[in-house]
Order: sequence, then structure tokens, then C-alpha cells
Amino acid sequence: MFVRRSWAVVLLLLLPGAGWAEDSPPLPTPPDSSSRWANLLSLETTTLTLLPQRVVGRDEGFLQVAPKLVVARPGVLHLGLGAPVRLRMWGGGEGAGLVRKEDWDTLSDWGQVVRILTVGGDAPNSLWMGALESYTLLSGHLVRRYNNRGNPDYHPAGVVVTGLMAPVYVEAFASDVLGARLMGAEVVLDAQHLLFGRPRNPLQYLLSLSAVHDWGKAGGNSEPMTLAHLDGTVILVRRGNTEGGFELQAMGGWGGRPGEGGAWGAVAGLGVEAVSSTLDLRARLEARLQRGGFRQGAFGPDYELARIQVAGPSALPQADAPFPEGSSAYGEVILSWDAEGLGVLGKRHFRLTMGAEAFSWGRVDVDGRLEAQVFHRNLTVAVGGVAMGMGQPAARYLASGEARWRFLGEWLYAVGQGGTLLFPTAEGTLRPGAFVAVGLGVDHVR
Repeated sequence: MFVRRSWAVVLLLLLPGAGWAEDSPPLPTPPDSSSRWANLLSLETTTLTLLPQRVVGRDEGFLQVAPKLVVARPGVLHLGLGAPVRLRMWGGGEGAGLVRKEDWDTLSDWGQVVRILTVGGDAPNSLWMGALESYTLLSGHLVRRYNNRGNPDYHPAGVVVTGLMAPVYVEAFASDVLGARLMGAEVVLDAQHLLFGRPRNPLQYLLSLSAVHDWGKAGGNSEPMTLAHLDGTVILVRRGNTEGGFELQAMGGWGGRPGEGGAWGAVAGLGVEAVSSTLDLRARLEARLQRGGFRQGAFGPDYELARIQVAGPSALPQADAPFPEGSSAYGEVILSWDAEGLGVLGKRHFRLTMGAEAFSWGRVDVDGRLEAQVFHRNLTVAVGGVAMGMGQPAARYLASGEARWRFLGEWLYAVGQGGTLLFPTAEGTLRPGAFVAVGLGVDHVR
């Protein structure tokens, strides 16, 4: 086994795509930070324009002010506080307030004040809280690449808790710590350890059971939905040492919607991982079967919009929308590379994460994000997008981009952002729109 730091670290490595968020830029720390506290103060100010389409003369302009305070000690605590406050400059219609009310009109919206909270460092026994930007629940056959802030008017903080008591590993999550929304867990069992005692090479044969329930009581009401999945994983090849290595896994599973007969699905596939000091590559390829409306990865990158209105001609919420019976092929790749080394989280010269699924009846879903740090890391450029239901009527497309350029001793930076959005309406539909933001930021690290 090429990684021996802990059971759960190995577990996360051999389950491709595991992890609770797209990694955000880290808090810079002094070289001997292992025994020191560090802090970061920053203030970012931009002009933000929201451009709802199909509503003439209803664009809105804001001065967006985003303060941030971060304190951290590696392996102990990482706390980041701060949230963007949008102060109206124009638009919004009669009676519109100074602050954009959709950003703070529910209890869940106050979760955005917690940008990140980690207690206990890495798994196996840890707590993580913040935005779930691309969260995958271990095996990923229920929750995969999920974004809890896909709805631009809903800003919850999610939480992930992990724990290990050999031979059992557990990961549980909630998408909204202040509201009754997605909640679930996955329990992983080292079968060889259970049957024959602690093995020389742990985590060679795994069984896992996951279950997720959407209460539908926050971010707009929706019908409750419950999914469950049983999985098995076998390590076919494992090579390497403490500096890196290679793994090849085979996996298979079966899932369904408890209480709804005939709603089930099956999956089988292969996963690989190659790790070195400068490269981290994770990939998987799966064949899937869907019956009775069940589909793998139902809680995915588009779910916060699909729970209001799915992509496609039905225009129904996902809990009620029909899903054709058939099969699909799913592929995912997560690639991080850095010429100086990947030891510091968030410092990567190149990162690509992409998932795609093609269905036998003609539908294709794709989502991804590409990020690059160039010119001595002074310029960061990122583009991302989601395309749901391609090949079918009423497909859904969303795209965004961002650039950050540091100058004047790297403590001052310029930022530009833009992209498309879908805003929920009171009628239970989604209204297309766009956003553009430009501005400056300043930060100070100690």
C-alpha cells in the first residue's frame, strides 16, 4: 500500500472521487506552520450586475463587498468567516431594499457566513463545514459531484463528519446545517478484516451501504425522496511506496428507492488512481442500468435546480419527473498537477475535473471545471460548466468563468467573473439570467 498515513486516507484514495468539495485556495502559512497559528484578512470589492433574460429593463446592479477572516493551525482547526454583501446601486423595482433580500431571506442563507470550518484535520475522525461545491459521498452512486449552492438564491452551509472504528468507516453529511434538506451516510466495511482479523494489506475487499434522504423543507419546498445503494469494491492492483503509487479497482453495486417497487439500478466498473509528488490522477468508467425511475448519481451537480424543474421536456421537479428505463456509460476524471509539488492544498498549476454520462436513449450529461495558475501563480484562470439533457428537447446549459491577477507585491489583486444562472420563480419554474462582476481585492497573511 503506497499510502500509510491512516485507514481513511487510504479509503479516500481507493474510492475515486471521494471528498466533500472542490478544493479552494488555501490559507498561506509560514514554513514551520506545523506548530504555529496563521491568519488571513482579506476584503474583496466588486461591481456585480445581474441580467435576467426575458425581462426587459429588470437588470440589477450591486456593489458587492466580501470580507473574510481565516485562522488556522494545521491538523487542529481551520476556520474561515465572511460572506458577500450585495448593496444595491440600481434596479430591483419599486420597494427593493439596499441589500439584495434573496441572499438573506431564509435561515439557511446565514450558513454562507461560514466559509470553511475543519476540526481534527484529515479523516478518519474529522468534521468539515462549508459550501459543498463538488461533493461525492464515498462510492458516489447516490451523491456525486453535488453542489449545494447551485440555486443562486440559496446559500446553505453543509457539514461532513467522518469516523473510523476498525473495521468500519463511516461518512455522514447534511447539505444544510440550518434546514431540513439532504442528509445521508455511507458505512464501509473491510470484509477481510471482519472475517480473518487485521490483514497485512487492509482495505482490499470492501462492502458499503449508503442511504440519502431529501426532506425538501429548505431552499424551496419539494417532495421528499429517499435512495439507497449497496456496493462492493476489490483492489485488483496496488503498487507503490510512501512517495506515490498506482491502484486499480473493480466495483459493482445495486440501488433503489425504498418503498417504491420496481425502482432500481445496477452498476459495474473500474477505477484507477495514480499519485506522485506532483501528480494526482483519479478516474473511473462505469456501465449502469436504470429501471423504474431510479438513476445513479441522482443527487448530482444539477440537483438544486432539478429539484425545482428538471432539464428536458417534462418541466417537473425531479422527485415527480419520469426517467426512462435504459442503460448508460459514465466516466469521470480528476487531474491535479503542480510543477513544485501538491503538498499545499489548493496550489496547483493545473486542475481538471469532469464527469460525463451517456444514456442509451439519447441523452448526454456533462459537467466540469478547468483551472490553471500561471505567471508565478499571479494569474489564476478558471472556467466551468454544466450541460444536462443534451440530445433531448429543453436541454440545460450553464457556464461561468473567473480570472484573478495578483500585483503590487501580490497583496492586491484584480478579479473578473461572469456566467449564466437560473433563478427559481414563485411559480416553480426557472428563469434564465446572467451575471458579470469586476473589482479589486486585498489580503494580508500572518
